[in-house]
Amino acid sequence: MSGKVLRLVCTAAATAGCVLAPLPATAAPPPDPGGGVAQQLTDLQQLYRQAEQATETYDATAEKLKKQRAEVARLDGALAKVRLSLQDSRGAAGRLARQQYQNSTDISPYVRLLLARDPQQALDQGHVIGQLARERAETVGRLTGAEKKAGALARAARKALDQQLSLAARQKKDRDDVQARLKKVEELLVSLTPEQIAALGELEKSGVDKAQRNLVASGALDDNRPPSPEGDRAVRYAVRQLGKPYRWGAEGPASYDCSGLTSQAWDRAGTPIPRTSQEQWAQLPRVPLEQLRPGDLVVYFPEATHVAMYVGRGMVIQAPRTGETIKVSPIATYPILGALRPDERDT
Repeated sequence: MSGKVLRLVCTAAATAGCVLAPLPATAAPPPDPGGGVAQQLTDLQQLYRQAEQATETYDATAEKLKKQRAEVARLDGALAKVRLSLQDSRGAAGRLARQQYQNSTDISPYVRLLLARDPQQALDQGHVIGQLARERAETVGRLTGAEKKAGALARAARKALDQQLSLAARQKKDRDDVQARLKKVEELLVSLTPEQIAALGELEKSGVDKAQRNLVASGALDDNRPPSPEGDRAVRYAVRQLGKPYRWGAEGPASYDCSGLTSQAWDRAGTPIPRTSQEQWAQLPRVPLEQLRPGDLVVYFPEATHVAMYVGRGMVIQAPRTGETIKVSPIATYPILGALRPDERDT
Protein backbone atom coordinates (compact mmCIF):
# COMPACT_ATOMS: atom_id res chain seq x y z
CA MET A 1 0.00 0.00 0.00
CA SER A 2 2.85 2.41 0.85
CA GLY A 3 4.42 1.71 -2.57
CA LYS A 4 1.10 2.53 -4.21
CA VAL A 5 0.90 5.79 -2.27
CA LEU A 6 4.47 6.73 -3.21
CA ARG A 7 3.83 5.98 -6.90
CA LEU A 8 0.81 8.28 -6.68
CA VAL A 9 2.98 10.97 -5.09
CA CYS A 10 5.75 10.66 -7.66
CA THR A 11 3.30 10.80 -10.56
CA ALA A 12 1.65 13.92 -9.16
CA ALA A 13 5.03 15.47 -8.39
CA ALA A 14 6.20 14.96 -11.94
CA THR A 15 2.97 16.42 -13.30
CA ALA A 16 3.33 19.49 -11.08
CA GLY A 17 6.97 19.92 -12.08
CA CYS A 18 8.05 19.21 -8.49
CA VAL A 19 11.75 18.96 -7.69
CA LEU A 20 12.60 16.36 -5.05
CA ALA A 21 15.10 18.68 -3.49
CA PRO A 22 15.30 20.37 -0.10
CA LEU A 23 14.33 23.91 0.64
CA PRO A 24 15.72 25.95 3.49
CA ALA A 25 13.42 26.54 6.42
CA THR A 26 15.72 28.48 8.61
CA ALA A 27 16.56 32.19 9.16
CA ALA A 28 18.81 35.26 11.14
CA PRO A 29 20.99 38.36 11.15
CA PRO A 30 21.81 40.15 7.90
CA PRO A 31 24.41 38.22 5.90
CA ASP A 32 28.06 39.14 5.65
CA PRO A 33 28.49 40.35 2.04
CA GLY A 34 32.08 39.22 2.14
CA GLY A 35 31.30 35.74 3.40
CA GLY A 36 31.67 32.61 1.34
CA VAL A 37 28.88 30.41 -0.04
CA ALA A 38 28.67 28.38 3.16
CA GLN A 39 28.18 31.52 5.26
CA GLN A 40 25.61 32.87 2.81
CA LEU A 41 23.68 29.61 3.00
CA THR A 42 23.78 29.71 6.81
CA ASP A 43 22.53 33.29 6.81
CA LEU A 44 19.73 32.47 4.39
CA GLN A 45 18.65 29.40 6.36
CA GLN A 46 18.63 31.39 9.59
CA LEU A 47 16.50 34.09 7.99
CA TYR A 48 14.01 31.55 6.67
CA ARG A 49 13.82 29.85 10.04
CA GLN A 50 13.09 33.13 11.80
CA ALA A 51 10.44 33.94 9.20
CA GLU A 52 8.80 30.56 9.75
CA GLN A 53 8.84 31.01 13.53
CA ALA A 54 7.11 34.36 13.03
CA THR A 55 4.60 32.73 10.67
CA GLU A 56 3.70 30.03 13.21
CA THR A 57 3.25 32.72 15.87
CA TYR A 58 0.97 34.61 13.51
CA ASP A 59 -1.00 31.44 12.76
CA ALA A 60 -1.45 30.68 16.46
CA THR A 61 -2.70 34.20 17.16
CA ALA A 62 -5.04 34.05 14.16
CA GLU A 63 -6.48 30.75 15.43
CA LYS A 64 -7.06 32.21 18.90
CA LEU A 65 -8.70 35.27 17.35
CA LYS A 66 -11.01 33.05 15.29
CA LYS A 67 -12.10 31.17 18.43
CA GLN A 68 -12.50 34.42 20.38
CA ARG A 69 -14.72 35.90 17.68
CA ALA A 70 -16.89 32.78 17.84
CA GLU A 71 -17.11 33.15 21.63
CA VAL A 72 -18.14 36.81 21.33
CA ALA A 73 -20.85 35.84 18.85
CA ARG A 74 -22.07 33.06 21.17
CA LEU A 75 -22.23 35.39 24.17
CA ASP A 76 -24.00 38.08 22.16
CA GLY A 77 -26.62 35.53 21.06
CA ALA A 78 -27.14 34.25 24.61
CA LEU A 79 -27.42 37.81 25.92
CA ALA A 80 -30.05 38.69 23.29
CA LYS A 81 -32.15 35.67 24.33
CA VAL A 82 -31.91 36.56 28.02
CA ARG A 83 -32.92 40.15 27.31
CA LEU A 84 -36.03 38.93 25.47
CA SER A 85 -36.85 36.65 28.40
CA LEU A 86 -36.26 39.55 30.77
CA GLN A 87 -38.66 41.73 28.78
CA ASP A 88 -41.35 39.02 28.91
CA SER A 89 -40.85 38.54 32.66
CA ARG A 90 -41.16 42.26 33.32
CA GLY A 91 -44.38 42.39 31.30
CA ALA A 92 -45.81 39.44 33.25
CA ALA A 93 -44.81 41.00 36.55
CA GLY A 94 -46.54 44.25 35.58
CA ARG A 95 -49.75 42.45 34.62
CA LEU A 96 -49.84 40.52 37.90
CA ALA A 97 -49.19 43.71 39.87
CA ARG A 98 -52.13 45.42 38.18
CA GLN A 99 -54.39 42.42 38.82
CA GLN A 100 -53.43 42.33 42.49
CA TYR A 101 -54.04 46.06 42.82
CA GLN A 102 -57.50 45.79 41.21
CA ASN A 103 -58.44 42.91 43.51
CA SER A 104 -57.06 44.48 46.69
CA THR A 105 -59.32 45.51 49.60
CA ASP A 106 -59.01 46.62 53.20
CA ILE A 107 -61.35 43.82 54.32
CA SER A 108 -59.53 40.73 55.48
CA PRO A 109 -60.22 37.44 53.69
CA TYR A 110 -61.82 36.09 56.93
CA VAL A 111 -64.35 38.98 57.20
CA ARG A 112 -65.04 38.73 53.46
CA LEU A 113 -65.91 35.06 53.93
CA LEU A 114 -68.32 35.86 56.82
CA LEU A 115 -70.12 38.62 54.87
CA ALA A 116 -70.27 36.80 51.56
CA ARG A 117 -73.68 35.69 50.28
CA ASP A 118 -71.97 32.68 48.73
CA PRO A 119 -69.16 31.46 51.02
CA GLN A 120 -68.01 28.92 48.39
CA GLN A 121 -67.58 31.70 45.85
CA ALA A 122 -65.55 33.68 48.37
CA LEU A 123 -63.37 30.66 48.99
CA ASP A 124 -62.88 30.17 45.26
CA GLN A 125 -62.01 33.84 44.86
CA GLY A 126 -59.49 33.60 47.66
CA HIS A 127 -57.95 30.57 45.98
CA VAL A 128 -57.60 32.51 42.73
CA ILE A 129 -56.04 35.46 44.54
CA GLY A 130 -53.60 33.09 46.27
CA GLN A 131 -52.71 31.50 42.93
CA LEU A 132 -52.09 34.93 41.43
CA ALA A 133 -49.84 35.77 44.35
CA ARG A 134 -47.82 32.60 43.83
CA GLU A 135 -47.53 33.30 40.11
CA ARG A 136 -46.37 36.82 40.90
CA ALA A 137 -43.72 35.46 43.27
CA GLU A 138 -42.52 33.01 40.63
CA THR A 139 -42.45 35.73 37.97
CA VAL A 140 -40.48 38.05 40.23
CA GLY A 141 -38.07 35.19 40.92
CA ARG A 142 -37.58 34.58 37.22
CA LEU A 143 -37.17 38.30 36.66
CA THR A 144 -34.47 38.53 39.33
CA GLY A 145 -32.65 35.48 37.98
CA ALA A 146 -32.83 36.77 34.40
CA GLU A 147 -31.45 40.15 35.48
CA LYS A 148 -28.52 38.47 37.22
CA LYS A 149 -27.86 36.23 34.21
CA ALA A 150 -28.08 39.19 31.84
CA GLY A 151 -25.60 41.11 33.94
CA ALA A 152 -23.17 38.18 34.03
CA LEU A 153 -23.48 37.65 30.28
CA ALA A 154 -22.96 41.35 29.58
CA ARG A 155 -19.77 41.33 31.67
CA ALA A 156 -18.54 38.16 29.94
CA ALA A 157 -19.30 39.64 26.51
CA ARG A 158 -17.39 42.82 27.35
CA LYS A 159 -14.41 40.77 28.57
CA ALA A 160 -14.52 38.57 25.45
CA LEU A 161 -14.65 41.66 23.25
CA ASP A 162 -11.65 43.16 25.04
CA GLN A 163 -9.74 39.90 24.48
CA GLN A 164 -10.73 39.94 20.82
CA LEU A 165 -9.44 43.47 20.39
CA SER A 166 -6.21 42.54 22.16
CA LEU A 167 -5.74 39.49 19.93
CA ALA A 168 -6.47 41.57 16.83
CA ALA A 169 -3.74 44.02 17.84
CA ARG A 170 -1.33 41.16 18.52
CA GLN A 171 -2.17 39.59 15.14
CA LYS A 172 -1.26 42.85 13.41
CA LYS A 173 2.05 42.94 15.30
CA ASP A 174 2.76 39.30 14.36
CA ARG A 175 1.88 40.02 10.73
CA ASP A 176 4.25 42.99 10.67
CA ASP A 177 6.98 40.79 12.17
CA VAL A 178 6.53 38.18 9.43
CA GLN A 179 6.63 40.81 6.72
CA ALA A 180 9.75 42.43 8.18
CA ARG A 181 11.59 39.11 8.30
CA LEU A 182 10.53 38.18 4.78
CA LYS A 183 11.81 41.54 3.59
CA LYS A 184 15.26 40.64 4.98
CA VAL A 185 15.13 37.40 3.00
CA GLU A 186 14.23 39.31 -0.16
CA GLU A 187 17.04 41.79 0.42
CA LEU A 188 19.56 38.98 0.72
CA LEU A 189 18.32 37.21 -2.41
CA VAL A 190 18.38 40.43 -4.42
CA SER A 191 21.99 41.00 -3.36
CA LEU A 192 23.08 37.63 -4.79
CA THR A 193 24.11 36.92 -8.38
CA PRO A 194 22.57 34.01 -10.32
CA GLU A 195 25.88 32.17 -9.91
CA GLN A 196 25.78 32.63 -6.13
CA ILE A 197 22.17 31.43 -5.96
CA ALA A 198 23.07 28.35 -8.00
CA ALA A 199 26.05 27.67 -5.72
CA LEU A 200 23.80 27.99 -2.66
CA GLY A 201 21.38 25.48 -4.14
CA GLU A 202 24.14 22.99 -4.89
CA LEU A 203 25.67 23.34 -1.42
CA GLU A 204 22.32 22.92 0.26
CA LYS A 205 21.41 19.90 -1.87
CA SER A 206 24.71 18.18 -1.09
CA GLY A 207 24.14 18.75 2.63
CA VAL A 208 20.64 17.30 2.49
CA ASP A 209 21.76 14.35 0.37
CA LYS A 210 24.39 13.51 2.97
CA ALA A 211 21.90 13.82 5.85
CA GLN A 212 19.42 11.64 3.94
CA ARG A 213 22.03 8.93 3.25
CA ASN A 214 23.06 8.88 6.91
CA LEU A 215 19.45 8.62 8.06
CA VAL A 216 18.64 5.76 5.67
CA ALA A 217 21.90 3.95 6.50
CA SER A 218 21.10 4.18 10.21
CA GLY A 219 18.06 1.95 9.72
CA ALA A 220 15.80 4.55 11.35
CA LEU A 221 13.26 4.25 8.54
CA ASP A 222 11.13 1.17 7.83
CA ASP A 223 8.71 1.28 4.90
CA ASN A 224 6.82 -1.92 5.57
CA ARG A 225 3.92 -0.11 7.21
CA PRO A 226 0.91 0.77 5.05
CA PRO A 227 -1.11 3.90 5.81
CA SER A 228 -4.33 3.77 7.75
CA PRO A 229 -7.51 4.64 5.80
CA GLU A 230 -7.39 8.15 7.30
CA GLY A 231 -3.67 8.48 6.58
CA ASP A 232 -4.22 7.39 2.99
CA ARG A 233 -6.92 10.06 2.55
CA ALA A 234 -4.66 12.71 4.11
CA VAL A 235 -1.80 11.81 1.74
CA ARG A 236 -4.07 11.85 -1.30
CA TYR A 237 -5.35 15.31 -0.32
CA ALA A 238 -1.78 16.58 0.10
CA VAL A 239 -0.79 15.11 -3.28
CA ARG A 240 -3.57 17.04 -4.97
CA GLN A 241 -2.03 20.26 -3.63
CA LEU A 242 1.39 19.68 -5.25
CA GLY A 243 2.54 22.68 -7.23
CA LYS A 244 0.37 25.19 -5.35
CA PRO A 245 2.21 28.19 -3.88
CA TYR A 246 3.31 28.62 -0.30
CA ARG A 247 1.79 31.62 1.44
CA TRP A 248 2.23 32.33 5.13
CA GLY A 249 -0.99 32.11 7.13
CA ALA A 250 -2.79 30.27 4.28
CA GLU A 251 -5.01 27.20 4.75
CA GLY A 252 -5.99 26.58 1.13
CA PRO A 253 -7.40 25.85 -1.23
CA ALA A 254 -5.28 28.12 -3.46
CA SER A 255 -2.18 28.24 -1.23
CA TYR A 256 -0.85 26.95 2.09
CA ASP A 257 1.82 27.36 4.69
CA CYS A 258 3.43 24.26 6.21
CA SER A 259 0.95 23.59 9.01
CA GLY A 260 -1.94 24.90 6.93
CA LEU A 261 -1.30 22.00 4.52
CA THR A 262 -1.01 19.30 7.19
CA SER A 263 -3.99 20.50 9.22
CA GLN A 264 -6.23 20.74 6.17
CA ALA A 265 -5.14 17.34 4.87
CA TRP A 266 -6.05 15.62 8.12
CA ASP A 267 -9.23 17.62 8.49
CA ARG A 268 -10.33 16.39 5.05
CA ALA A 269 -9.36 12.87 6.14
CA GLY A 270 -11.90 13.13 8.97
CA THR A 271 -9.45 13.70 11.83
CA PRO A 272 -9.18 17.42 12.72
CA ILE A 273 -5.82 18.40 14.25
CA PRO A 274 -4.42 21.66 15.71
CA ARG A 275 -3.62 24.47 13.28
CA THR A 276 0.07 25.14 13.94
CA SER A 277 3.13 22.89 13.93
CA GLN A 278 3.89 23.78 17.54
CA GLU A 279 0.36 22.88 18.66
CA GLN A 280 0.52 19.69 16.61
CA TRP A 281 3.78 18.75 18.33
CA ALA A 282 2.37 19.55 21.76
CA GLN A 283 -0.98 17.76 21.38
CA LEU A 284 -0.72 14.87 18.92
CA PRO A 285 0.52 11.32 19.71
CA ARG A 286 4.21 10.82 18.94
CA VAL A 287 5.67 7.85 17.06
CA PRO A 288 9.29 6.69 16.60
CA LEU A 289 10.84 7.33 13.18
CA GLU A 290 11.31 3.59 12.63
CA GLN A 291 7.52 3.18 12.86
CA LEU A 292 6.65 5.91 10.34
CA ARG A 293 3.85 5.20 7.88
CA PRO A 294 2.38 7.40 5.13
CA GLY A 295 0.23 10.18 6.54
CA ASP A 296 2.31 10.63 9.69
CA LEU A 297 3.66 14.12 10.34
CA VAL A 298 7.36 14.95 10.62
CA VAL A 299 8.20 17.99 12.77
CA TYR A 300 11.45 19.92 12.41
CA PHE A 301 13.72 22.16 14.51
CA PRO A 302 13.87 22.34 18.33
CA GLU A 303 11.06 24.93 18.39
CA ALA A 304 8.76 22.71 16.23
CA THR A 305 8.42 25.49 13.67
CA HIS A 306 8.10 23.37 10.52
CA VAL A 307 6.03 20.30 9.66
CA ALA A 308 5.67 17.99 6.66
CA MET A 309 3.72 14.81 5.80
CA TYR A 310 5.49 11.48 5.34
CA VAL A 311 4.64 9.65 2.10
CA GLY A 312 7.01 6.68 2.30
CA ARG A 313 10.52 5.69 1.17
CA GLY A 314 12.12 8.51 3.10
CA MET A 315 10.13 11.28 1.39
CA VAL A 316 7.72 13.95 2.64
CA ILE A 317 5.26 16.42 1.11
CA GLN A 318 5.74 19.93 2.42
CA ALA A 319 4.82 23.56 1.90
CA PRO A 320 8.36 24.93 2.30
CA ARG A 321 8.54 28.74 2.19
CA THR A 322 7.49 31.96 0.47
CA GLY A 323 8.36 31.92 -3.21
CA GLU A 324 8.22 28.12 -3.42
CA THR A 325 5.50 25.58 -4.17
CA ILE A 326 4.23 22.50 -2.38
CA LYS A 327 6.55 19.65 -3.29
CA VAL A 328 8.05 16.29 -2.37
CA SER A 329 11.37 16.44 -0.50
CA PRO A 330 13.72 14.09 1.36
CA ILE A 331 12.69 13.61 4.98
CA ALA A 332 16.13 14.84 6.11
CA THR A 333 15.73 18.25 4.46
CA TYR A 334 15.80 19.89 7.91
CA PRO A 335 16.83 18.73 11.41
CA ILE A 336 14.09 16.33 12.56
CA LEU A 337 12.54 16.91 15.97
CA GLY A 338 10.18 13.92 15.85
CA ALA A 339 7.12 12.36 14.24
CA LEU A 340 3.39 12.41 15.00
CA ARG A 341 0.45 10.14 14.19
CA PRO A 342 -2.91 11.98 14.25
CA ASP A 343 -4.86 8.70 14.01
CA GLU A 344 -2.87 6.85 16.70
CA ARG A 345 -6.10 5.17 17.86
CA ASP A 346 -6.02 3.05 14.69
CA THR A 347 -2.70 1.41 15.51
